[in-house]
Amino acid sequence: MATHVVMWNFKSDVAPEDKPKLLAEMKERLEALVGQVPGLLKVQFITAPLPGTTHEMALVTEHSDPGDIAVYASQPAHIAVADACVRPYTCDRACLNF
Repeated sequence: MATHVVMWNFKSDVAPEDKPKLLAEMKERLEALVGQVPGLLKVQFITAPLPGTTHEMALVTEHSDPGDIAVYASQPAHIAVADACVRPYTCDRACLNF
């Protein structure tokens, strides 16, 4: 079992009124990757972190084994979601795999 955690903030040019819609789309599309990516067992997208945290959102994925994190990163379905609705709007990425 391996876990992949990624956190981001919104870019400064993202309007506050656009954030809820963007978060909802990210959540829906990232969680839909289960069943599309080999070895991806579970996806949780956090859209409402507790006060005092350093990032506005987080992705937590569970994989069958550590090698599946690299498989996930290179999957066309994952890349399509990241390119369409995550990377254009986010910055300050932090990642931890364990």
